[in-house]
Amino acid sequence: MLIPVLLSGGVGSRLWPVSRELYPKQFLPLADAKLSLFQQTLERLGGMPALGEPVVVCNEEHRFLVAQQLRDMGHGGASIILEPIGRNTAPAIALAAIDALRQTEDAVLLVLPADHVIRDCAALQRAAQTGMALAGAGHLVTFGIVPHAPETGYGYIRRGAALDDQVYAVSHFAEKPDLETANAYVASGEYFWNSGMFLFRADRYLEELDKHAPQMLAACRKAYEQASDDLDFIRVHKESFAACPSDSIDYAVMERTDRAAMVPLDCGWNDVGSWGALWQTGTPDARGNVSRGDVILRNVSNAYVRAESRLVAAVGLEDVVIVETADAVLVANKDSSQDVKHVVAHLKLEGRGEAITHKRVYRPWGSYESLVESDRFQVKRIIVNPGQQLSLQMHHHRAEHWVVVKGTARVTHGEQETMLGEDQSTYIPLGTKHRLANPGVIPLEIIEVQTGSYLGEDDIVRFNDVYGRAPS
Repeated sequence: MLIPVLLSGGVGSRLWPVSRELYPKQFLPLADAKLSLFQQTLERLGGMPALGEPVVVCNEEHRFLVAQQLRDMGHGGASIILEPIGRNTAPAIALAAIDALRQTEDAVLLVLPADHVIRDCAALQRAAQTGMALAGAGHLVTFGIVPHAPETGYGYIRRGAALDDQVYAVSHFAEKPDLETANAYVASGEYFWNSGMFLFRADRYLEELDKHAPQMLAACRKAYEQASDDLDFIRVHKESFAACPSDSIDYAVMERTDRAAMVPLDCGWNDVGSWGALWQTGTPDARGNVSRGDVILRNVSNAYVRAESRLVAAVGLEDVVIVETADAVLVANKDSSQDVKHVVAHLKLEGRGEAITHKRVYRPWGSYESLVESDRFQVKRIIVNPGQQLSLQMHHHRAEHWVVVKGTARVTHGEQETMLGEDQSTYIPLGTKHRLANPGVIPLEIIEVQTGSYLGEDDIVRFNDVYGRAPS
């Protein structure tokens, strides 16, 4: 059985300010008007034979985003493995392999980063079918992207001897080259971009990992065996996984094994590693501009301009990136867009929240957005999805006024429970246990006015929570 493995642990700092630590690029509709990159990764496998439910390995902070987007795509039976700490791709794939073998002993893993763009999905499926025979024979297959330009931002794979028609052994992996070396690679016809996609039997991967990185495999086995079930998630044991060495699959296995094979792939692949890369995936206008949102351009060429919340106008510019969100604006030369990660590092060093969250913050029950903030009061817009509810909670330092502007609210207030309709309101005094729920079939929208001496999100004492966030 072919089991997709989606690696979804990244934070996409090069695509700030749209991609942020708590809502990174893989969960955003960056290259599609409706589907996120994560959802597109799932969709491109549709129709493949003998396809099992996916295994997703992700940061535990993203678990509810993953679960919701899987449900939206009809994959409610997927395994979601939570990494308590990042340990790179080799351990992540080991966890997925261990989990897949618990489901079926003939598991073949198709390992896919959850944040790439592929325009020709049929080409990917054909390449995967080609690789299945190699995987069945015990090879560890990678997919080498046919290069169309001397790219210095990617690693390369050099093909070795032909194993079959358009299938090769791997000669070696090469690090990201300088421009002169990249030109030589492309001219030779022997080098391919390293896609980070793999295909192999789950048991063969674990055999090779045991051979080349036994300490890593032992730590992963222990962490999985001591895992606990948390709602729809597999929460691996934190201390055991923290003891696992951190390494990529390339370094830990693929560069050491003598059974590495490569299938060439020409499929319109892009790793969306920067705003410049995202510009390449768009449909340009007559002057080479790619724009999204409410944008006006005059005498602008070869630019990427994105407006998230207001009008953006640009005049007399070339080769630039302009990205606007509700709380930040990025302006950069397109060729320097890889360096945006340094801005994020600077924001973190200063302890600024713009590196971590958006103005609109997503929760498993819905979202909230701060509209006005001052010294002793804050106004928020809260949206609760149909059938969802917040935790039963209370605050030590703030009181709250709620006004329903859309939908129906069920409010727990101390020992009482009341229903509120549109234009109705309630007051939650400081120190009072309370809960907000949406019993309806449309989103519930309320305006919340907080007043008090401290309005931080950490002033929450949870007593009961359907999402497992309260103490047991």
